[in-house]
Amino acid sequence: MTISTAVIIAAGMGTRLPERAHLHPKGFIEIGDRPIIEESLNNLLSVGITRIIIVTGHLAHYYEDLASHHPDLVEIIHNPDFADTGSMLSVTCAEPAIEEDFLLLESDLLYERRALVELLEHQNRDIVLMSGWTHSGDEVWIETRGDLLVNMSKQRSDLGSIAGELVGICKISPPLFKEMCNDARIQQVSNPKYCYETGCLVSVADTYPIHCHRIDNLLWTEIDNATHLRRAYDLIYPRIQEVDEAFA
Repeated sequence: MTISTAVIIAAGMGTRLPERAHLHPKGFIEIGDRPIIEESLNNLLSVGITRIIIVTGHLAHYYEDLASHHPDLVEIIHNPDFADTGSMLSVTCAEPAIEEDFLLLESDLLYERRALVELLEHQNRDIVLMSGWTHSGDEVWIETRGDLLVNMSKQRSDLGSIAGELVGICKISPPLFKEMCNDARIQQVSNPKYCYETGCLVSVADTYPIHCHRIDNLLWTEIDNATHLRRAYDLIYPRIQEVDEAFA
C-alpha cells in the first residue's frame, strides 16, 4: 500500500530546553544549515510523502510561516489547548483530516532516511519503530511479545523483555487510528496529559495488534534537553549526512 500522508506532532513547549523554548519551537532548532523540521520535510518528500499535516501549539506562527512556503505540501492544524494537554490530544486534532494510512512523527527528531523507507516497505500496516540501544539518556523502552507491542516505559523495571527503544516514528492505519482516538476520548477525561506512546498506543495494544520493527544501527536522536542537543550537533547529524548520502 502506498502511503502519501504524514502527521507531525509539533505542539509541545520544550520545557526541558528553557533557554530556547521561548525563542522558537524545538522543530526550529538549527543543526547544520537549516531547522530540523526542514530536514524532516525533505526526508518525507524523498520517500514519496506528498501531504504533511503539522499539529501546532507553542509558537504556532513559526509553522504557519513554514506552511506558507510549502503551500502544496504542508497543512496546519492547531491544538488550542496545547499548554494543558498531552501529545495524544494533538494527535486527535488531526482526526477529521485523516482517512488514510499515515506516518506519525515527532517534530524534534533527527533521523536517517532509512527509518522511513523500512517502515513504508514493511508488510504490516501498524508499526512502532524501534532502534537498538542508543545510550542517549531519557530513553523510552519497549516490551514486546514476539513482534507485538506489550508496553513502553522510561523505567526499565516496569517492563519484562525489552526489545528496543522508541524512535518516535510510527505507521498507522485508519482502523488503528480509530481505536486510538476512541481510547483518547475516554482517557483524557481523567488524564488530559495523556500521551500517544506510553499512554494510548500501550492501552490500545491490549486488544489491537500493533507491530514493532527494530533497526539495530539506526542513527537518530530526539532533542528534549541540552545533552540531546550536544549529541545531535557533535555526533548524530554529521553521521546521518554521511549515511544518507551513501543510502541515496
